[in-house]
Amino acid sequence: MNKNTKHTKHAKLERPQLGTFARREVAFLGTPCGVIQQLSRQLIDQLGRELKVAYVDADHGSGDEAEAGILPHSQLTYTDKISFQRLDLRVEADSFQYRQWFNGQDLVLVNGNHFRAEQQIVFVDPRKFESLERKLDRLTGVVGFIKLDAATEIPDFLKTHLPDWQALPVWQADEVAAIGQFIRDQFQRQLPPVKGLVLAGGKSQRMGRDKGQLNYHGRPQREYLYQLMETQLGIQAYLSCRADQVEDMPSDHRTVVDSFLGLGPYGAILSAFREDPNAAWLVVACDLPFVDESGLQYLLDQRGVSAVATAFHNPATNFPDPLLTLWEPRAYPVLLQFLSQGYSCPRKVLINTPVHTVNIPNEHLLTNVNNPAEFEKAKTILAKAE
Repeated sequence: MNKNTKHTKHAKLERPQLGTFARREVAFLGTPCGVIQQLSRQLIDQLGRELKVAYVDADHGSGDEAEAGILPHSQLTYTDKISFQRLDLRVEADSFQYRQWFNGQDLVLVNGNHFRAEQQIVFVDPRKFESLERKLDRLTGVVGFIKLDAATEIPDFLKTHLPDWQALPVWQADEVAAIGQFIRDQFQRQLPPVKGLVLAGGKSQRMGRDKGQLNYHGRPQREYLYQLMETQLGIQAYLSCRADQVEDMPSDHRTVVDSFLGLGPYGAILSAFREDPNAAWLVVACDLPFVDESGLQYLLDQRGVSAVATAFHNPATNFPDPLLTLWEPRAYPVLLQFLSQGYSCPRKVLINTPVHTVNIPNEHLLTNVNNPAEFEKAKTILAKAE
């Protein structure tokens, strides 16, 4: 290696936008823990109707194992409590573990007196000014203030630490609905963007020729689907392909080259998330000739952001269909987890995870074409529909 060449020890990967616990987290601090717990409980009652909301706090009790029902020498205790499941772990946890545990949550509310979070809402409470001033390093993303008393002024140490403090919203402690609406609006504004992925990397062995090159709509199917997403839906689209196909792809089309090899569509989806783990990926196979703008838009309109994915229920199989699915960013670690257990079937993931399923808007939408006879039949149906 040339001595002037900089050595890179680790692969350069695009990292998910994660906080201490999850993608969306808000810490409350600057007041006694009891006040934070009460507000969090009220917000969860309000927001939990629409979102999956978790809460993080520290227990001020003695930590008595017997009282808690934990076996003294067990490293992990799982208890089925009938209406919920409880897991007690004897581990020193950090963000790497937290993010796995909270991956299924839309929002995490945090007691900021004990834990850090990406965003903070600060109580203006004179009882805690001295303590709060020692925690200024935690105030890295303050989005608002809560006053227990309208007459209490924001202290000078906060004004100095937060130059834009005057632009931030201020609520009274009893304005729980307004605080919840602010958090909800923030969540909606920060929804992951959707990108499109056309699965064009198959070997088309049963068809005998590249299925992505078949012409149903006046152009190769892979390009037809790409343009549907780009032009009609306004989604940034990509063609998924193998490394040996890149030169054959249209030069003006973006591509995601398989980096998880030998896994078929599963590897293509993982490769897309490796490209951008902060996007939701609308994945469509190029062997679905009846997919049109209305079918794709219908799936987008039905998006279940709290689920791992939004998928059509296929009446022919009675399962969620993996060939046309909107995968949320939280699906990335889930897909990797299934792969680590020896599974590489996207339908298997859809069946065994929280998925939002919707009914197909027309009977042909999920009809896939794998051989010459099916190709001719599909063209006949399409011609009659024109």
